[in-house]
Amino acid sequence: MTPDPRQIPSVDQLLHLSTTAWLIESFGRTMTLKALRETLNTLRNNLIHGKIVDLTPESILTQAQNLLNTWFTLSLKPVINATGVILHTNLGRAPLSPSALQAISHIAPGYCNLEFDLETGRRGSRNLHATQLLIQLTGAEDALVVNNNAAAVLLVLSALAARRNVLVARSQLIEIGGGFRIPEILHQSQARLIEVGTTNRTRIEDFERALQESGAALILRAHHSNFRIIGFTEEPDLTELANLAHRYQIPLVDDLGSGALVDTAKYDLTHEPMVQESLAANADLVCFSGDKLLGGPQAGIILGRKDLLEKIKRHPLARAVRADKITLVALSATLLHYLKGDWEQAIPVWHMIAQSAETLKARANRWQAALQVGSVIESRSTIGGGSLPGETLPTYVLALGVKSPSQALKWLRHRPYPIVARIENDHIFLDPRTVLEEQEDILLRELRQLLTQIKPSL
Repeated sequence: MTPDPRQIPSVDQLLHLSTTAWLIESFGRTMTLKALRETLNTLRNNLIHGKIVDLTPESILTQAQNLLNTWFTLSLKPVINATGVILHTNLGRAPLSPSALQAISHIAPGYCNLEFDLETGRRGSRNLHATQLLIQLTGAEDALVVNNNAAAVLLVLSALAARRNVLVARSQLIEIGGGFRIPEILHQSQARLIEVGTTNRTRIEDFERALQESGAALILRAHHSNFRIIGFTEEPDLTELANLAHRYQIPLVDDLGSGALVDTAKYDLTHEPMVQESLAANADLVCFSGDKLLGGPQAGIILGRKDLLEKIKRHPLARAVRADKITLVALSATLLHYLKGDWEQAIPVWHMIAQSAETLKARANRWQAALQVGSVIESRSTIGGGSLPGETLPTYVLALGVKSPSQALKWLRHRPYPIVARIENDHIFLDPRTVLEEQEDILLRELRQLLTQIKPSL
């Protein structure tokens, strides 16, 4: 028999229950009332549509509490990355070093001298923080940190080339993740794009012809980042572009995208253009990310000529894209590792890149022994994050054969500590390269739980 809607308790009746008092104490009166009303409205709608509902106060309060738990649960949560993709954009890119986390915990709880000069007792500039470290590391005249590299490029173009021409090689009219397109950034900055050369071949003569025909406020070089052009190709090198730009008295801006401070070739990877190399080639400004190969927090870094950076800092957009205290202190702590020379041990991204295949094999074997299931096989890890496209590193993975790999991965993603892995050849591949050592116990515990739910195949 369908209950009568008049049997639904009122909010006032529910408020007098002891369980409701506990909800108010835990979640606040305003949100508890909202949850009760939404729950009661849902019950009424279900009754209207002939559905069977439980109108007991206990059931109603349980449903209200479930709503409150959903509302009060933070959507951001830590994830175990077992995919083998080191700079996984969807998983937050670079994990921070312990020193960066310690620096955040030291600064975040209270006040700090973000824009206060402790020497004079007057207002200071947030632009000073991290600047000296960047100057020492790269030899640049000046630096500015903003909230990401897209903002860095947008700010540079807005400050130096609004309503003026900017030369870009056609092969560099790129799109990276999230729909960031060089032509659209130029449009947003109010700069006018002048395409130079062809898709696969652009020569220095093409740039000079474009300068003579249309003039330009600057030349922009954009690193390909997440793809390669191979075969019958040609592009002028940075030194050639710099010499040409300076002959016509305009700046050269090099958007490196990822921006490495160390030589990736040391780790049997293709050489990624380094920030120091761009400056040595006389690029006037260099833009790159803080949360890719640098291994720090999300940030955009602009390095180069002091006179140009002073103009950029005065642009109104600079305030809109400025970095906050958390970014600045985490970035500073990360940069210190490069000054000390301990980046390979201290910065998680570089520690992962430096891991030998044999070390990873030993970890995968340890997992297999703990679970007594699966097999350890050779595979490849990738860098990711728009860095070193197509480049991989040798690794060993724990391969688990299960009846439905996609359902198993879904189950792992819905655990209190979600685990993300990949599927290859109808097996779940778990790559130890990207699993932090302190996460191993959690990983193995969740995998044991998974194996009790679904029978592994041999």
